[in-house]
Amino acid sequence: MGALAPFHNRNFRFQFPADLLTSWAFEMETLILGWYVLVETGSVLLLTVFAALQFLGTLIAPMFGVAGDRIGHRNLLCLMRAVYTILSAALVMIILIGWLSPFAIFIIAALAGAVRPSDIAVRSSLVAEIVPPNQLVGAMSLSRTTSDSARLFGALAGASLFAALGLTPAYIIVCCLYTLGFTLTLCVKRGPGRRYAPGAAPSRPPSPWQDLKEGLIYVWNTPHLLAAMWVAFLVNLTAYPLTHGLLPYVARNVYHADQRWLGYLLAGFAFGALTGSVALTFAKRLFPLARLMIVSALIWYGLLLVFAHMPTAVGGTIILMLAGFAQSLSLVPLAVILLRTSEPSLRGRVMGVRMLAIYGLPVGLLTAGALIERIGFYTTLMAYGLVGLTCIVAIAIYWRADIWPAHARANAV
Repeated sequence: MGALAPFHNRNFRFQFPADLLTSWAFEMETLILGWYVLVETGSVLLLTVFAALQFLGTLIAPMFGVAGDRIGHRNLLCLMRAVYTILSAALVMIILIGWLSPFAIFIIAALAGAVRPSDIAVRSSLVAEIVPPNQLVGAMSLSRTTSDSARLFGALAGASLFAALGLTPAYIIVCCLYTLGFTLTLCVKRGPGRRYAPGAAPSRPPSPWQDLKEGLIYVWNTPHLLAAMWVAFLVNLTAYPLTHGLLPYVARNVYHADQRWLGYLLAGFAFGALTGSVALTFAKRLFPLARLMIVSALIWYGLLLVFAHMPTAVGGTIILMLAGFAQSLSLVPLAVILLRTSEPSLRGRVMGVRMLAIYGLPVGLLTAGALIERIGFYTTLMAYGLVGLTCIVAIAIYWRADIWPAHARANAV
């Protein structure tokens, strides 16, 4: 059975392609609509507004975990993917009747953005629910490839279809992918929601806000977890904006290239990230994880500073590939540290706090958009890179005793 053992599970055979199709739709939609907004408005600030709207629901993302526990993760994922399908179909109708505008796209992006940030967390919870414990590691690894491959091949497919067919046919394909993903998710058998012991009266469910508060207190009082959370917030604030919103501006206004080169830039970063994840599976025991997280984050920021000086799209794609590699070597260990060293009873709440760190991304995007229009792309990217490098060094120094020694809890095997 080996690495493909999870596919012997009927539910996983439906969920894997459902996740794959949905992930491809995410990446293609972001590229197609982001390019349209930039071309129609000519404003990098409005481009970053579009990108930030897709993360609008980050602050309420921990509540989706609570909802999944109560109604079942399969049911919740079906509801979420029904929302994607309905919104994409509505946008197709807007396009066909000739009402498409950046404002319409912002409305659709805001509605989808209330749900979309929670998709990966809910699908991961469903994987853990439908496969046996001895297959969980393999199933999670396979599940991760759905998003990695989407960032690589979905970006290339979206750029190629947009360039060859135009916006309308390309976005109709996106809508079809959402529809197929929703249909396959429906084929996953329903899991249980919250259950009570037989004969016991159901007690009043704890407040989800109280659960979140307990998670925040636990993280705040656990130094190595707090250090990891600060790293997560920092990279979302100052590193991810380049690859999660600004690349259409880079392709069009810096490199003076078309949609195809935008796809190559996105695919370069995604290929590096996928390669880094694969490399880490073979080298995971060679490096203390917390050290690897910090050193790789420093390299990531250093590569962003190099990217700011790249005069051609070819050079930029190569640097983004290396940056994607460093990104995986930083954030995969970060996730492992959070899951492996947290108290099992608090693990879900810790990951909920981790989701809150993603809110740095829309803030960083909007700030970058405003700065680029005032001080230029080069100066903005240099400022982001230098702030990131300085803060990572500060984190490493301040929490040195908790994350650097080989015997520290964050580095324990």
